[in-house]
Amino acid sequence: MKKNSLKFVFITSVALVIIFAAILFLRKPAKAEKSERKENLNEIVLYHQDKFDPGPGSSSSVIKEAKAMPVYGHWQNFTTKDGLPSDKAYAVKIDDDRVWAGTHDGLALYENGKWRTYTSEDGLAHNGVVSIDVSETTGDVWVGTLGGLSRFSEGKFETFNQFNSGLPNDLVYNVCCYGKDVWVATGGGAGRYNTETKQWEIFTELNAPMHEPWTYALSGGEGKVWIAAWGGGVIEYNNQTKKFRDYTDPDGFMEIDLMPDDGPVHDITTATYYANGIIWVSSYFGLSRYDGKNWNGYFDHDSGLASNFINNLKAKGPIVYVCSDKGFSTFNGETWVTYKKNENDENGKAIITNGKEVKEVAQTPSISHNFIIGADADDDVVWVATSKGVSRGEVLR
Repeated sequence: MKKNSLKFVFITSVALVIIFAAILFLRKPAKAEKSERKENLNEIVLYHQDKFDPGPGSSSSVIKEAKAMPVYGHWQNFTTKDGLPSDKAYAVKIDDDRVWAGTHDGLALYENGKWRTYTSEDGLAHNGVVSIDVSETTGDVWVGTLGGLSRFSEGKFETFNQFNSGLPNDLVYNVCCYGKDVWVATGGGAGRYNTETKQWEIFTELNAPMHEPWTYALSGGEGKVWIAAWGGGVIEYNNQTKKFRDYTDPDGFMEIDLMPDDGPVHDITTATYYANGIIWVSSYFGLSRYDGKNWNGYFDHDSGLASNFINNLKAKGPIVYVCSDKGFSTFNGETWVTYKKNENDENGKAIITNGKEVKEVAQTPSISHNFIIGADADDDVVWVATSKGVSRGEVLR
C-alpha cells in the first residue's frame, strides 16, 4: 500500500511538471501581450530604438534615436563557379573594401571583384577555415582552422599549434582580436595570446568555471571577454581583475527553458557576441539577450527567429545577425527580419515580424542556402557564409 501511494505521488508530480512546462512553452510572449502597436511594415522604419552607446569609459549612457531596421536584398551569390575554393563556407569577415571567407578547402579573399585562394601550400595551418578576425591595431588577419591558428601579415602566414606554441588545441573554432590580445576558442579550452609579450595563457575547467574544456566562441568589450562554453553557458573574464563570472541557465532544465528570462536559454552555447551594451548568446535551443540587468529568451515559436538551432551569431550596433540551420535572421530587440530561400529555385523571401504583425517580401534572388554558419555586416552591406556558397546583400532603399 505504501509503495502504491509513493508511486501515485511520483506519477502525479511528473505529470504536473510536464503540464507546467507545456504551458510555459506555448505561452504567449510577454512582449507581444504588452505591445498592441500596429506600425506600418511597408515603410521599413518601424520603431524608436534605445541605442546603447558606451562612450569613453562608460556603458550606461542611453541615446534615444529613430532607427530603421534594415532589410537586405539585391543578393549576389558566390560559389566555386565564381572563384571560391569550396561551396562549404564557414566564416566571413569584412576587412574595409576586402572580404575574407573561410571555406572547407581554403581561405578566400574577395578584392576588386575577384576571389583569390590561400591554402596549406601557401602556409595556412589547415585548409578547413572556420573563423576569421582582423586586428584593429595591426591589420593582421587571424585565421582559426581545423588544424591550428594562422596569422596572415605582410603577405605571409605564421602558424601556431600545440607543438610550436601554447595554443590550447589545434581545433580552433573561433578567433577574436581584442586590443593587443588574440583570443581563441578551441577543443581544449580558451586561449589568450599576448602579441607584445608573445606569451600564451590557457583557460580550462582546471582554472575557470567550465564543466569541460570545449569552447566554441568569444567576444570582447569594455575590458571583458565572454566565452561560449559547451555545457557551461557563458563565462565572463575581466581583464583587469583577472576573475571569472559565469552565466548559466538557473533552472537547470536541459530539455526546455522551464523558467523563461532567468538567464541563457540553455547551457550548451554555440556563440556569444557583445555590442552596444548587449550580450547576445546563441545555442541549439534558442537565442538570449542580456542588457546587464535583464535576460530575454527568443524561440522560433514565439518570435521571428528562423530556427532554435543556431550555429553562430554576430552583432553590429543594435542589430544581431543570427545564423541558423533554417535561414538567416536579424533582430534589434523589437523587429525581426528573417531570410529564407525556396527549396526548388534561387528565389526566396524576407519575413518581417514586429509584435503580432508579419509581412513577407519576395526576393529574387535570395540567399544561396538556408543553412547559415557565419555572417558579418558593415554600413549597408551584409555577407553570409552558407553551406552552398557565400552571399552578399545590400540594404533596400
